[in-house]
Amino acid sequence: MADPDLETGLPRILSQTESVCPECLARIPAARVQRGENVYLEKNCPEHGPFSVVIWRGQPAFSSWVRPKTPSHPKNPFTQAKLGCPYDCGLCPEHQQQSCCVLLEVTQRCDLHCPVCFADAANVNHPIPDLTHAEIGAWYERLLAAGGPFNIQLSGGEPCVRDDLPQIIRLGRAYGFTFFQLNTNGLRLARDLEYLAELKAAGLSTVFLQFDGSQDTIYQKIRGRKLLDKKMAVIERCAQMDVGVVLVPTLVPGVNTDDIGNILRLALAHMPAVRGVHFQPISYFGRYPEAPSDEARITIPEVIRAVEQQTAGLFQSSALCPPGGENAQCSFHGNYVLMPDGALKPLTRHKGESCCQPVDAAQGAARSREFVAEHWATPVPLTTLAVFSGPSLGEWDVFLERKRTHTFCVSGMAFQDAWTLDLDRLRDCYIHTASPDGRLVPFCAYNLTDRQGRSLYRGVDQQKNVGSLREADPA
Repeated sequence: MADPDLETGLPRILSQTESVCPECLARIPAARVQRGENVYLEKNCPEHGPFSVVIWRGQPAFSSWVRPKTPSHPKNPFTQAKLGCPYDCGLCPEHQQQSCCVLLEVTQRCDLHCPVCFADAANVNHPIPDLTHAEIGAWYERLLAAGGPFNIQLSGGEPCVRDDLPQIIRLGRAYGFTFFQLNTNGLRLARDLEYLAELKAAGLSTVFLQFDGSQDTIYQKIRGRKLLDKKMAVIERCAQMDVGVVLVPTLVPGVNTDDIGNILRLALAHMPAVRGVHFQPISYFGRYPEAPSDEARITIPEVIRAVEQQTAGLFQSSALCPPGGENAQCSFHGNYVLMPDGALKPLTRHKGESCCQPVDAAQGAARSREFVAEHWATPVPLTTLAVFSGPSLGEWDVFLERKRTHTFCVSGMAFQDAWTLDLDRLRDCYIHTASPDGRLVPFCAYNLTDRQGRSLYRGVDQQKNVGSLREADPA
């Protein structure tokens, strides 16, 4: 039966949540409101007025993506729940998900000053000293106390500006951490093969490579300079060194959103060194005197449709599914096997209906850690399995080995900003940043800024900011 609200376009409140005011970051009530096939987050600040932003456009339907979840609270919270979300991040006892991946920002220095940046790496007027080995070691110990070992993402700034990054990986290995992901623009890796070899020998698992498109005009707009040759050099060098690569495009409407298919085809052409593509729709951190328009945003369902449409159906969108670890509205993922004839066999499938059985958050986080560790690193061929010593099973033999060596992962994550922040989603976050003051802070909270660029957690005045902003909270 047709939904009359979809046919008439009349707004319908789907559910209630909380958010923050983009002007003052005070906590305010919010609602998810459906208008036609689109869903908006709508909220009203008593002091600064109403705000509305699109969070979901079109098919697959928002209702098919919602997943109930049994929460899994932190095993050892580092902060107490006093002021309420999002002001107690640390993690506090009310957070509903354990850590999957923890970002260690080992430096705030960067050799590339992008117009689009999560970290304030271009702030050269107030340089922050790099973390020392003692401080990093203390963080490894703290993460073990929090329930680790977790997957580690070495980030910044640009972590490759540190010559001692291999020693930092070895230090983490000594503490029992087994998966190290390098979040990098690739500039140093493109020119310094010896450095990459040292990282590999130290135990680097995979390179999470900033890769915004297949054309230099895209890099000129997003990164301020032509970089495609350097990106391709990184892929070549990682293939040479047997280091897995995941391409990470930041999707900016009107700049590279029509290049999604080209990125996927390029990635396939460089398998098995390239393990997948992880799309990140742009979110707006920093100073924005004018609120970003809805036209300046691309939502998860739009990326999913583009994956299929721009590859002429090579990647089936029906294989792209809601997540099992974080909040269902945060991301999508799909896995395929590239066969020798170029065909892609999907390993995942979206059933299209919201499941009534709650997802176990703890199991979801553990499965995500294991999957990333297994499939984002360079694979080891399965020729030692017993099946390969017995009679040939024809195409099934091929599929079994390709499933390990040529599994290709397509995923995407929609990070939240002050306009899109949904506290239900934030409480479910399992990607956490190690804050200099000893906290574990959900990624979207750590990078959150108001319209003027003031932050709750990033920067030396974070406690002062939390206190002053909390005073404005009408809740």
